[in-house]
Amino acid sequence: MLTRAPLFCLIGVQQAQPVNTLLVGVVCDEASHRFALPAGGAEGAAKQESFVLSTAGTDQVKGVLTLQGDALCQADVNLKMPRSNQLLHFAFREDKQWKLQQIQDARNHVNQAIYLLMKRDVSYHFKTGSEVLKLMDAVMLQLSRARNRLTTPATLTLPEIASSGLTRMFAPALPPDILVNFYINLNKLCLTIYQLHVLQPSTTKNFKPAGGSILHNPGAMFEFGNQRYEVSHVHKVECVVPWLNDALVFFTVSLQLCQQLKDKISVFSSYWNYKPY
Repeated sequence: MLTRAPLFCLIGVQQAQPVNTLLVGVVCDEASHRFALPAGGAEGAAKQESFVLSTAGTDQVKGVLTLQGDALCQADVNLKMPRSNQLLHFAFREDKQWKLQQIQDARNHVNQAIYLLMKRDVSYHFKTGSEVLKLMDAVMLQLSRARNRLTTPATLTLPEIASSGLTRMFAPALPPDILVNFYINLNKLCLTIYQLHVLQPSTTKNFKPAGGSILHNPGAMFEFGNQRYEVSHVHKVECVVPWLNDALVFFTVSLQLCQQLKDKISVFSSYWNYKPY
């Protein structure tokens, strides 16, 4: 029986591999569809979806964001200024859209995973376990990168936010003491608004510029345009995007299926490497 084990295991690999890779491919394809990004003109434009911004325990920031695939095509925001309760309204200019690079990158990575799975002919049979492991590692790398793009927003310095093209998206223009940043965090589209005050020369002796961060806290200092600022207030609001949640679930399921196939190969390899004497 031991002499038959390698042949049995190779047959097991050949039978398990098409089923598992097909399942992974189907799940990856479902994840790709959730991004609603047209691959070509034949599919037409992605539909627009509007989401209401909210945060627990405060109504200082209210607004509606409109998402079309990987583009934020409209943002209509009201900010109630602390202390004065003055209402500040700002919205995207009609000729502007803001690309959300995280969404675009995530779909590119999952599409690369699909390509790796589907580039071989359907009748192709893997000859060794290491060949399957190499494929699964490559697919899992792309799926992990796709998931990480949604779960790990970029860390930015305040000068980077201040110099971003996002500051020129609004009509009327943002006041010089307001910074905004949009990003994806898991299944949420987030808006952060920073209110600033200018640091006078007499108060800059303890000036310590803040480094990169996803979210800067009040008291963070930075220099921009030969002027030094300090963050006085931070407002963070967000909205849940259901299809981002679906995509994250599909990424997790795909990674689990890949790992299951790798585990099967490891079991088979123990038979191949077994030496009875």
